[in-house]
Amino acid sequence: MSAQRKKSAHSTNFCDFVSVSFRCAEATKMKGLNNFNHGVGQNAYHLVWKPKYAKDPFKFDLVRKDCEQFLREIAQQYSFEIYELQVMPDHVHLFVEIPPTICVSKALQLFKGSSSYKLFRKHPWLRRHFRKGHFWSPGKFFRSVGNVTADVIKNYITQSQGAWNFVPQRKITSFA
Repeated sequence: MSAQRKKSAHSTNFCDFVSVSFRCAEATKMKGLNNFNHGVGQNAYHLVWKPKYAKDPFKFDLVRKDCEQFLREIAQQYSFEIYELQVMPDHVHLFVEIPPTICVSKALQLFKGSSSYKLFRKHPWLRRHFRKGHFWSPGKFFRSVGNVTADVIKNYITQSQGAWNFVPQRKITSFA
């Protein structure tokens, strides 16, 4: 058994499970894909949310700039990568990549919760307009964003039937 074969027998990685026509080396060269311990992929989302009661607190330039700064700080703290951020007078648009260990709802919770706490601390007068202590409305919009279309994925799935090459799993008795 070759040295490379012996190594792969003891440590299986994601590349062993990818089809022959789609190697890991090619996957990592593609724009937007990241390597993780046990996978390769992209986890980017377009997120939109708005303040509670349809208020427009971001018409004040200082509040808007602070909100933008706080959102960037939160992203840095939790290893999110912001591609685009736009704080509008009555809502926020955020194009962000989040780690695969964090779900979208958790990322939104971190962005909304931390930013509202920091905004209330820096601008106490906002509490007069948001009396119940909630700065953001509970609603949200999210959509995953990638550099392939739904048609490309559908075509890939229909064309790859039977072309998956999985490495057979060894039985426990074969290690003895």
